[in-house]
Amino acid sequence: MGTLGKAIYSVGFWIRETGQALDRLGSRLQGNYYFQEQLSRHRTLMNVFDKVPVVDKDAFVAPSASVIGEVQIGAGSSIWYGCVLRGDVNYINIGSGTNIQDNSLVHVAKSNLAGKVLPTIIGDNVTVGHSAVLHGCTVEDEAFVGMGATLLDGVLVEKNGMVAAGALVRQNTKIPSGEVWGGNPARFLRKLTDEEIAFISESAINYSNLAQVHATENAKSFDEIEFEKVLRKKFARKDEEYDSMLGIVRETPPELILPDNILPDKAAPKRT
Repeated sequence: MGTLGKAIYSVGFWIRETGQALDRLGSRLQGNYYFQEQLSRHRTLMNVFDKVPVVDKDAFVAPSASVIGEVQIGAGSSIWYGCVLRGDVNYINIGSGTNIQDNSLVHVAKSNLAGKVLPTIIGDNVTVGHSAVLHGCTVEDEAFVGMGATLLDGVLVEKNGMVAAGALVRQNTKIPSGEVWGGNPARFLRKLTDEEIAFISESAINYSNLAQVHATENAKSFDEIEFEKVLRKKFARKDEEYDSMLGIVRETPPELILPDNILPDKAAPKRT
């Protein structure tokens, strides 16, 4: 973005801020007769009274995720886009190297009918697939929860246990180490192979590495983002038919122009 672009952007920002300030002033002057639209401003980390999220400096929390209340997230863990972790009536504890994938929900229960306190505890190097629901349960180290699975109050998934995608695990169910459970309601399916157990650890490592890429991208400034947009536009490459449909004429950079004797359609004709 050039100097002119920055100036225009700054002026636009000032105008918007001034407009919001005038709206608030006018609302106060109208007293009880004004209509006020309540705007919800998303906060990735949000307190609930004295309950404060504690996120390790090496963890990644996506900007569209919501981490609310008494939630602790360990080093190298990642909370992906659209996730909600709500530690309001109890606490959530997530270990190191764990990934909670997009649109998953983690909540807690104050207690069950027997009076047992039910926080949600997730260990180290755990993978929780997309759109899973974990409620007042415990998932031990290096366990795996498949996409769309639901774990209800009091569930225990032991180390190297696996919950299949879409499974519904009923209250107080225990999934032993090295077993796969699936279905609705979830039941024992089979034993995990050594390769599958190794995959659980690999999945956690892969997501931890991928989270670093996303963290770097999300940390970029406005100027960096705009500069990359210009570069992508400048060096975008489409086929000629696609360009002709859009009426686009692209200039080929000199360094990409090959000599005529190399191009197959411009090769010198054979002499007879």
